[in-house]
Amino acid sequence: MSLDRPVTPDPYPLLPAVGSFSVSSQDVADGRPLDLLQVHDSTGGRNVSPALAWSGAPEGTRSFVVTCFDPDAPTPSGFWHWCAVGLPATVTELPAGAGAADDLLPGDAFHVRNDFSQQRYDGAAPPPGDMPHRYFFVVHATDIEAMDTLGVDGGTTPAVVSFHLAFHTLGRAVLHGTFQY
Repeated sequence: MSLDRPVTPDPYPLLPAVGSFSVSSQDVADGRPLDLLQVHDSTGGRNVSPALAWSGAPEGTRSFVVTCFDPDAPTPSGFWHWCAVGLPATVTELPAGAGAADDLLPGDAFHVRNDFSQQRYDGAAPPPGDMPHRYFFVVHATDIEAMDTLGVDGGTTPAVVSFHLAFHTLGRAVLHGTFQY
């Protein structure tokens, strides 16, 4: 059963303008369907966060936040699949699977609660028969020291993290995959 609704816009150009830099992945091809590795186990996948590598962050970057967001979820607020906060500015990549637990993240970085109510990466899981969903993997370069973590903790929602990012993001690197169940 397909939900008859318009495609939501890419949310990132709607935010305050910031610099950009590059992100790449051996696991996600920009604009292409996600591999089953990055898909939630409830929809036949393996629930593994993709490897991400970034470069060219703006001068003054003091930490990074990595997120995965589905704006096409049938809710007014989209659906957050991943949010890792407090990555040190010296980090320029995360290996595949780093989203499984806090102890797999560098330094004192940690996950906040995603919309599955888990502090980890949870993969693509759109409603069966719905249109293809887009999954935006975004690296946010911030002006906040990693240990300051935007003043959030593991129980914070990614929407609140995103609100704080509006005031502390120096640059954004965006890559998106798609998935339809």
